[in-house]
Amino acid sequence: MRKRMIVTLLIAAAFVGALGFIKLQQIQAAMKAANFQPPPTSVTTIVAKKENWSSSLKAIGSVVAVQGVTVSADLPGIVERISFDSGRKVRAGEVLVQLDTRQERAQLAAAEAQRGLARVNYQRAKTLVEGGAISRAEYDRALAEKDQAEARVGEIRATIARKTVRAPFSGTLGIRQVNLGQYLSAGNPIVPLQSLNPIYVDFGVPQEVAARVRVGQKVRVTAGELAGLRFEGRVSAIDSVVDEATRNVRVQATLSNPAGKLHPGMFVEAELHTGAAQPVLTLPASAISYAPYGDSVFVVTDLKDPSGKTYRGVKQQFVKIDRSRGDQVAILSGVNPGDEVVTSGTFRLRNGDAVSINNKVQPSNSPAPRPEDS
Repeated sequence: MRKRMIVTLLIAAAFVGALGFIKLQQIQAAMKAANFQPPPTSVTTIVAKKENWSSSLKAIGSVVAVQGVTVSADLPGIVERISFDSGRKVRAGEVLVQLDTRQERAQLAAAEAQRGLARVNYQRAKTLVEGGAISRAEYDRALAEKDQAEARVGEIRATIARKTVRAPFSGTLGIRQVNLGQYLSAGNPIVPLQSLNPIYVDFGVPQEVAARVRVGQKVRVTAGELAGLRFEGRVSAIDSVVDEATRNVRVQATLSNPAGKLHPGMFVEAELHTGAAQPVLTLPASAISYAPYGDSVFVVTDLKDPSGKTYRGVKQQFVKIDRSRGDQVAILSGVNPGDEVVTSGTFRLRNGDAVSINNKVQPSNSPAPRPEDS
């Protein structure tokens, strides 16, 4: 019985030893797999260097007419004549709409007759008062009646003139909003009128750079829908307050617009030149990995694996970026001149990954790319 127990224990011990040996082999295999180095990732790189950039600010602006109104009726009346076509140019003082003035003209005829009588009575009273035939009070009454009659004629003529709606300034008309025979109340719109040359562009600049903006500085304006066209002007006004919502200062530039390509309400990009060229460290925009926790780049350098062997790998570095120009981005900190930075393939990289460099095909790095190359 004792012999059988010993045999059983020996068999159990052998079984446990076999399981332990198998487990040891699995652990060693797992450790080897953990130390396995994947093949290097193929990337393109560029050596960071400084370039001279003109000191400028870019902002999204809106086109505003120097003079822009919706021409409206001053007095109520019925539209008797329309003297313009939608969309055409007009000069200041040109007649746009004539309202019916038949009632006012009848009143004018009566007022002119009354004025004539008042003048005759005044001349008679003047002769009589000089001869002492009437009192001075009667003469004063005749003079007042004459003046009142003349004022009444002037009032009716002014009413007739106000029913002739004229262009208040030279500009381009919009779409007509009235019809022949339509009754207009005072203030009813007739047609928009905008002066398009010159024209304003309003845009905002951050409060921290507002002190660098001066009246007379050059402004270059481009519009996406007007590809290839650039408009130049100068800063004509700077607002005296800072917008509490955006912390921006409103700037107004005046531009020449002879062909009328810019229209009020258009969104444009304004570039404001604020000084001489300055050296800045630049990288292609494709080199930047944008993330909520911070923007970063991958710098190629010599690293060591766990065994101490040196290899070419990447080190992720957080950067602070400034303005952009074309395909390029200005770097304020995080990269030094001479650093080799990955420009493509960054989405596949992690800190410490091995890389192989192949610069046969490089991503775009132009300061002024053409639209067909963008």
